[in-house]
Amino acid sequence: MKTRQLGRSGLTVSELGFGCMGMSFGYGPTTLSRQEQIAVIRAAHDRGVTLFDTAEAYGPYINEELVGEAIAPFRAGIVVASKFGFDIQDNQIVGLNSRPEQIRKVAEASLKRLRVDTIDLFYQHRVDPNVPIEDVAGAVKDLVSQGKVKHFGLCEASPTTIRRAHAVQRVSVLQTEYSLWTRDPENGILQTVEELGIGFVPWSPLGQGYLTGKLGDDATFGDADLRSTFPRFAPEELKANRPLLALVSKVADRKGATLAQIALAWLLAKKPWIVPIPGTRSIARLDENLGAANVELSAEDLRELDAALVHAPIRQPRLSEAHMSFIDR
Repeated sequence: MKTRQLGRSGLTVSELGFGCMGMSFGYGPTTLSRQEQIAVIRAAHDRGVTLFDTAEAYGPYINEELVGEAIAPFRAGIVVASKFGFDIQDNQIVGLNSRPEQIRKVAEASLKRLRVDTIDLFYQHRVDPNVPIEDVAGAVKDLVSQGKVKHFGLCEASPTTIRRAHAVQRVSVLQTEYSLWTRDPENGILQTVEELGIGFVPWSPLGQGYLTGKLGDDATFGDADLRSTFPRFAPEELKANRPLLALVSKVADRKGATLAQIALAWLLAKKPWIVPIPGTRSIARLDENLGAANVELSAEDLRELDAALVHAPIRQPRLSEAHMSFIDR
């Protein structure tokens, strides 16, 4: 596995990371035992992955505990990312909370669950409109000075917020949804992070599974699956957005690659400081995803993929109204 520099932060990681959320949260209950889940995470490390992404909100809490156990044998050689910023009451997310005292509390709890002395990358999970971003950055700056956090990150933040935070404490990484069918960061976000030397980590680089081509038009999602609330995953929209996959398939067939590999290779080809974090519960899918690093896309391939979205525009917002209300715009 090749490595990449996440901007000018000094963070060097594998060019593909591993998103651990889906093991415990977001896509419904898993049929895997805890040891099977740990085996998938450790398999990612065995194959060269060095960036592992989790958050207190995933579960809540249980994903950090799982990751902490899984990475214990190789902690020294990896980058562990976690997040703060949601208000969690009685194991339910009820809103946002990035007050400095809460950030400190979350950091201490995450350190224990992850079984680490330092959180390598600590993101604000969502921007809290009730707390000045300067106060948030200042709280993380204190954690950095105490050695409890190495790098500060933001998720789904606007260019203005990024600049304000960066003026107080270097923002090392921005994490925002970005994929072949979610291109929002191209309208100012990517330009801002490139100017400031901030690395970029796309979450959901496979479009919550849609860009793998493995979801049928009749796919259904249980109440514990976030996709049950996302407009793009309604049956009629799954079908309506199928033309994009057909166009991407032409490139995949030509390259001898899968749809998932093309979607990830497209992100890797965009900028050398972009590191996608696909997640999976399957070692077979893990191997497929990591195979994207071996797919070389030409300038012509990239033009064809960009044109595909013009010819087959995506319908519906990327998230539910409730989730979009947490997005800083």
